[in-house]
Amino acid sequence: MESTLKIDGVRYIVTMDPERRIIADGSVVITGARISQVGKAADLAGVATDAVIDGRGMALTPGFVNGHMHISYAHAVRGLFPDDLGADYLPNVFRLQGAMTDDDEHATSLLAITELLKYGTTAFVDPGSTTHLDACLEAYRQSGCRIIVGRSVLDRPNPLNLPVYETDAALRMTEATIAAYNGAPDGLVTAWAMPFSPEFCSPELLAATQAIAESAGTRLTLHFTNGPRWIEECRQRHGCAPTEYLERCGALTPQMTLSHCLGITGDEARLIAERGASVVMCPTAAVKGGAGMTHHGLLPELLQYGATVGLGTDAGNNSNLLETLRSVYLAAVLYKDGRQDVGMIPAETALELGTIRGAAALGLDDIIGSIEPGKAADLVLFDTQRAEWGALHNPVNSLVYNADGRSVHTVLVNGRVVVENHRPRFVDEAGLVAEVQARGEALIKRAGVSFAPRWPVV
Repeated sequence: MESTLKIDGVRYIVTMDPERRIIADGSVVITGARISQVGKAADLAGVATDAVIDGRGMALTPGFVNGHMHISYAHAVRGLFPDDLGADYLPNVFRLQGAMTDDDEHATSLLAITELLKYGTTAFVDPGSTTHLDACLEAYRQSGCRIIVGRSVLDRPNPLNLPVYETDAALRMTEATIAAYNGAPDGLVTAWAMPFSPEFCSPELLAATQAIAESAGTRLTLHFTNGPRWIEECRQRHGCAPTEYLERCGALTPQMTLSHCLGITGDEARLIAERGASVVMCPTAAVKGGAGMTHHGLLPELLQYGATVGLGTDAGNNSNLLETLRSVYLAAVLYKDGRQDVGMIPAETALELGTIRGAAALGLDDIIGSIEPGKAADLVLFDTQRAEWGALHNPVNSLVYNADGRSVHTVLVNGRVVVENHRPRFVDEAGLVAEVQARGEALIKRAGVSFAPRWPVV
């Protein structure tokens, strides 16, 4: 017999269902891992359950979806790098990553997941940067998160300190990773193919990883940040734009999720939409990195052409933050300012990008992204009695423009309460922070990578 739970008397339920209903004074009934009933509290008053969560004074949303977030290495060296490191940034990142042990990755992954869950993100993609997946699987199981993993592979030389594989070896690694991790544990872990980027992957590797993903019934993702050098190389060597090159390689398909998607033209945005590929944009990383997102990341155009788009945050030592709701806020405000048009990316659209559209960008919108009967109970309760919510008249505007992770009170994944009264239930947070601090200091010393603060520490 499956256990039952009711979240009762919620001030506002922001369902994100097809009608985008907002239910005032509502309740949600959960049976096992799934939502079984959604409606007015009065209508569900007679439904008895094994346990009840008091939703008075709360706003209930679907769990947020982060489509691009490196969890395994960044927290150990968070805040280490100066803003203007430039081209030396990624080589140093991957040098540090290469020096991490399996225990290091387990601890840093668990801390990243803790932060994500505490601030309302219940599903996310770790885009291939985890080396010791076996060790980290326990962190995924312990936290109860919903995660997409893989192994980043590339078969061309690169200046980033990333290992280069023979094409056949990269394909065998991709197949083995999907076979080993897709569906574990309890179906909360999904494995994708993860070629690193078209710059450092041969056409053969891109085409073959796409075929592997399609054959396995899963997806693939790659980094698609198109700088001037790569754009010019595509035009000189291939006679086309980067997105057209992906299409020629057989990789621009409905199974593909393009991360970042900067440096594209309007024609490329249209092509992405026409071919059914998805996009995950990371405004938190783009603005910190001075990427000119409102000029080089055509989010309004992608939406106009009908592309499936979600949001991410990238790594904790890149954007330095993981909170998906912050990316929702930036999506809503950046283009208003950059295009000098307040009609750009309304609050409602931005919230969709972080929930139901974000789920669709990962091929998971039949499971998560909205509060509907039959869907997984991935849910977030916000405490609207906190100062940042006052005064509350429009819950969508308040969520997008003034709320943040501080007011996340309770989080459920697959019907399991993982955060309660602002605290993670699965870990000693303070002890974990102290462990990652020690591991980060040892890692910096071991790898010989260090950048002192510009101001004196006395």
